[in-house]
Amino acid sequence: MRYFLDTEYNGIGGALLSLALVPDDGDELYLTFRTDEPPVEWVERHVVPYLDSVPEQLSCPRLSREDAAHALERYLRHDDEPLIVADWPEDVAQFCNLMITGPGDMVELRHLTFRLTPMTNFSTAANSKVPHNALHDARALRDHFLTME
Repeated sequence: MRYFLDTEYNGIGGALLSLALVPDDGDELYLTFRTDEPPVEWVERHVVPYLDSVPEQLSCPRLSREDAAHALERYLRHDDEPLIVADWPEDVAQFCNLMITGPGDMVELRHLTFRLTPMTNFSTAANSKVPHNALHDARALRDHFLTME
């Protein structure tokens, strides 16, 4: 199955704040993270206020990275060959870093395929119902991608 990915993080290379996977059809995943890293000014203004702007059934407490990694594993384990679609390289990097649970250890996800499709003349945030919220941005990416097919 194909899953559209978006993440929010604390500036370039900063701590992961939220991650969303939105499939072509089916249940969505939205995770938010605990971090001790103070948010950079732009993130404090444009991301932090909207982290919890999701439907109640997807709302969850802030997770540790390890708990979030295992939640990601549980969500994708039923799919033998998930295709993760992103429009920004840092989203893929944050996803891959989340899979690492310790030195030499990772969650049990195999046969992942990533498709990086930078979108010229399209902004997920500009087309999102809640800009800079990973869930809403991933939905906007999916909807745009589907209209292009």
